[in-house]
Amino acid sequence: MNENETWKLLLPICVNAVMSVCAYGLTVRLIPRIKPMFVKANLYGVDMSKRSSGKVPEAIGVVTGCVFLVTMFIFIPVPFTDCIFSNVNFPHDKFVEFLAALLSICCMLLLGFADDVLDLRWRHKLLLPTVASLPLLMVYYVNFNSTIIIVPKPLRSWLGFSLDLWIFYYVYMGMLAVFCTNAINILAGINGLEVGQSLVIATSILVFNVVELFGSQWKAHQFSIYFMLPYITTSLALFKFNWYPSQVFVGDTFCYLSGMTFAVVGIIGHFSKTTLLFFIPQIINFLYSVPQLFHLVPCPRHRLPKYNEKMDKLEPSVTVFHKSELNVLELYFTLLGRLLMYIFKTFKLIKWQEDKGGIVTCNNLTLINFILINAGPLKEPTLTSILLIIQIVSSMMAFVIRYPLASIFYDV
Repeated sequence: MNENETWKLLLPICVNAVMSVCAYGLTVRLIPRIKPMFVKANLYGVDMSKRSSGKVPEAIGVVTGCVFLVTMFIFIPVPFTDCIFSNVNFPHDKFVEFLAALLSICCMLLLGFADDVLDLRWRHKLLLPTVASLPLLMVYYVNFNSTIIIVPKPLRSWLGFSLDLWIFYYVYMGMLAVFCTNAINILAGINGLEVGQSLVIATSILVFNVVELFGSQWKAHQFSIYFMLPYITTSLALFKFNWYPSQVFVGDTFCYLSGMTFAVVGIIGHFSKTTLLFFIPQIINFLYSVPQLFHLVPCPRHRLPKYNEKMDKLEPSVTVFHKSELNVLELYFTLLGRLLMYIFKTFKLIKWQEDKGGIVTCNNLTLINFILINAGPLKEPTLTSILLIIQIVSSMMAFVIRYPLASIFYDV
């Protein structure tokens, strides 16, 4: 890469960075001013993990999402300035990628806000990211349509060097969008956690992009950096108000916005598998939650940790039920349910109590409650800090898997 190409690579990133800093300043000033509007519109909640809590505005993630999108809209001409003012052919394929990415994120922001206002059901939460990802998948089909994956070395004697997944690759990318949006949403409920984990994931993706920036796929990573910088700065502004004691709640809007942003850069940037590596805690939380998510065990509407007002600490929340309440599709009547709960009890992953009358008391199956049943009652900021440390350590593990260990399975 010569000096001229290096300048073309770095100049748009520098402009994006300056705009991102401005976006941070705007968001920090905007949130305090817009809070009363949300309360007036009855978009508020009460913090159940405090001795006393007033009206806390909800769905403030829509504010950061709008600032993020406006920043990206203003930035649109910058990467294409050289083509606009020269005789170079305009890269219509890259331009369409950019617009499709923004369209998917914009759709998810709208649908997330609709969820906060209308309180949609879970089946809708699975459908919405799928619909929002369709523009992205169509652009991928038109511009790339590459569904071939490299087979790991140990399996090449059976499957060959590469394998064409055909339509199943698009199914995988659609499921990636669904997982990313919902994975953050189900590991939530305490001050600062949603924004904190998203910031760690976004920073990890940014570091990965910078490492790969001067490689053969630099354009894809440049594209990702364009989105990650303003996302990180606007999220930092939100984190300032969402950290304990939280002045605002981010709502499902922010979780959906974050998940779709990560899915967008992973799919268009051709590093979707690496993106998933940064979701290790979310994957663990999802697997741990499976019995409740699929109603093998009764699942209450809210699985937040229980607040102990006397100690001013959080304790694991529980679900209480009678075995006779379980129908033929649930726990004791399905092999899968029995197997999962047997594994959880054998490895002491759950706190399970059963009396002679058939009343079962089990902790709600989330990573948050798992930490509480092992560490004991914790202050809310301490619990959030532990979860964010787990997220950071997991990202470090992801880099180890992506680079040193990858050579064992792939030719890198």
